[in-house]
Amino acid sequence: MIRDPDRLAEFERQDKQRVLRDMSYLDALAIFESLWVEAKAICPDFGEDWRDDIEPVLAVARAVNGLPPKS
Repeated sequence: MIRDPDRLAEFERQDKQRVLRDMSYLDALAIFESLWVEAKAICPDFGEDWRDDIEPVLAVARAVNGLPPKS
């Protein structure tokens, strides 16, 4: 157990870098997809396609970042 919050934060930062350093995009996408399946099992009200469900969030992100709306 790490009790010092600064040491814990540093440990978590280093661990995250180590894990993500070797992760490919396809690996990350597979993890996301498995989490999506789990979320649908917990809350069946989610839409059928995760891309449709996050489209409003992406639209806001595009607007905030000064990007044109999706065409």
